[in-house]
Amino acid sequence: MKKITNACVYVMNRFLPDAFLFAVILSIVVFVVAMLATGQGPMAMLYSWNAGFWGLLGFAMQMSLVIVLGSAMAKAKFFKKILSAIAGCAHSPTQAAMITALVSAICFWLNWGFALIFSAMLAKEMARQITNVDYRILVAAGYSGIAITQCGVGGSVLLTIAAQGGVANVCAYEGAIPLSTTVFNPATLIACGVIMVMLPILFKFMTPDAEHTVKVDPAKLKETEYVDKAPETPAEKLEISKILWVITWAAGLVAFIYVLVRSNFDLSINAVNFLFLFLGILCHGNLKNYIRAFQDSASAAAGILLQFPFYAGIMGMMTAANADGVSLANIITNGLLSISTPRTLPFFTWISAAILNFFIPSGGGQWAVQAPIMLSAAMEQGTPLSTVSTALLWGDAWTNLIQPFWALPALGVAGLAAKDIMGYLVIVLIATGIVIGVSLLLIYPLFSMPV
Repeated sequence: MKKITNACVYVMNRFLPDAFLFAVILSIVVFVVAMLATGQGPMAMLYSWNAGFWGLLGFAMQMSLVIVLGSAMAKAKFFKKILSAIAGCAHSPTQAAMITALVSAICFWLNWGFALIFSAMLAKEMARQITNVDYRILVAAGYSGIAITQCGVGGSVLLTIAAQGGVANVCAYEGAIPLSTTVFNPATLIACGVIMVMLPILFKFMTPDAEHTVKVDPAKLKETEYVDKAPETPAEKLEISKILWVITWAAGLVAFIYVLVRSNFDLSINAVNFLFLFLGILCHGNLKNYIRAFQDSASAAAGILLQFPFYAGIMGMMTAANADGVSLANIITNGLLSISTPRTLPFFTWISAAILNFFIPSGGGQWAVQAPIMLSAAMEQGTPLSTVSTALLWGDAWTNLIQPFWALPALGVAGLAAKDIMGYLVIVLIATGIVIGVSLLLIYPLFSMPV
């Protein structure tokens, strides 16, 4: 296992370009392939690229805040103690990687927004406490749990379709697809459980020996330390005012709880960011400390601000339809659909979603493109909508392992490049792919659902 892992790490470090260059190259590939496949001209494709370029601005802001707010919160002494306590359970590089992978999987199953940052911060803390550990494998372990994120309790699409009429905008079905048939389907729980157990074992065998260990640059782990002087002016006294501090965090947390209850505990990414903001203010003890932590964390969002518009442009080209209403995304989806049967439809839905995820890495965007085709086919073939919906989201989450789009927040916190962790994640991709594929072909049919 170590020889295969070392080979993958070597190849990725040598040939995988920077995440931004990856986005640029992917844009060029989609531009050419979409023209050839749909018969649209270069100017029409450039128009679609430009039209889609700013389509993820809102989402880019959300993800930037995930990084900045999560990092600022984690800099508080309270969260440092939590991270330190978890890291203290590890006494060797191998244990550090295994614990990080397990915690990552649990966190991603609960909520992906929180998990992206918490797992990256845990990897940094592990690297501070464990000597002679390879920082790259810790960050990879912290990110590896993303493979199950869409099929956990925080999966936004599955929560949406659990409401009455939640899929009416993509197919003719007017009812709900309850969580009991998706997230809590025994087949889904078995697949998620197997992956949770498998990830620590994988990282146990992938942890490099001393010869291949790359020690972390201490600068990546160093945190700014401040020496406060006694306030002298009214403005300086106001900055550390306990009254303003209490009013701010108390109002935010009360509002969070109230809105969460009214929304039936829908923990959206906006809700997570809202919670991170006011928990961060609470944990830092005063507003001045929080402002400084926020400013220190802001630079970690640079990769998202630069790259997300390019991925939005790719989405624009992937979904750009010709005069017959055919887009490149439709061609890929329909091509795999044409060779499916009622038994294999979930499997090919997963494969098509995994392919499209490289070009449309937004879960909501991919659902909007594929769900109308796949769910309509499921209704025609008599395959449960719940199984096909879950398969689509398995595909979306699975190739996130090697799609830099979703790794950017974690990499921003960790201070690494995509090529540093992708060698390990290729192994995780293969192993989790076997589990998911077998589940869709053999286990899901054993738990046939009414919807």
